[in-house]
Amino acid sequence: MQLMTILAMVKAPVPALGRITISLIQETGRISIFFFRGFSLIFSLPLQISKIIEQVYFIGMKSVFVICLTGAFTGMVLGLQGYYSLVKFGSEGLLGAAVALSLIREMGPVLAAIMITARAGSAIAAEIGIMRISEQIDALETMDINPIRFLVSPKIAASLISFPLLTALFDVVGIFGGYLTGSLLLGVNPGIYFSRVESSVLTQDITGGFIKSIAFAILVVTICCYQGYYTHTRTEGFGAKGVSLSTTSAVVISCVLILIVDYVLTSFLL
Repeated sequence: MQLMTILAMVKAPVPALGRITISLIQETGRISIFFFRGFSLIFSLPLQISKIIEQVYFIGMKSVFVICLTGAFTGMVLGLQGYYSLVKFGSEGLLGAAVALSLIREMGPVLAAIMITARAGSAIAAEIGIMRISEQIDALETMDINPIRFLVSPKIAASLISFPLLTALFDVVGIFGGYLTGSLLLGVNPGIYFSRVESSVLTQDITGGFIKSIAFAILVVTICCYQGYYTHTRTEGFGAKGVSLSTTSAVVISCVLILIVDYVLTSFLL
């Protein structure tokens, strides 16, 4: 199918580009409707509190270790690189501000979202995809249970809770990682390091990071659930192969869109 699309673009580039554009718009519309259906059903009675808590544990609590590990080494690398860049200008005292602002504004929300996508997003897409090909979703519909409410809505609610909290954890661990390399290994005064962190970080920086994390939460959980839910419609493969393709597509699309949306949000929040 992809080869045929490439050949069509070579032979007739303008019509092929138009078809691709229309297809992208249609797919964006379908995903948006899918999200709004899932989000609206969060508040339908009876509330699925136990399932939301279960998903918060799966998406959030089980991601704590990888978030802490990634955040610590990200902060340590920033501290190391930042020190050797700032020392050239005699400004190593600004290391705390450089590490904190880099993490809170950009790297924290983005890297946290990518790590959650790799750990939880792939599992969500695979889980729902297997339920689709094994006809478990059809069974839910037969029993008059709304599969989107049952499967997707708790995951959306849990991601909206988990992503900001994990982003905050990533930022805090990263700042202490920068302290380890900057102060303990390279000799920057700890008091100056944390003083610069306190004086440089403003409320709008923290708010901007949380806005990004909420946007990434919506993006990741919607893409992963959507790819798994419609595994059976894939033309490239069926059964186990379709699930693997859906999982791969969910992770790749989510990571690419995280970077694109990050740029768009940064341009508005600066």
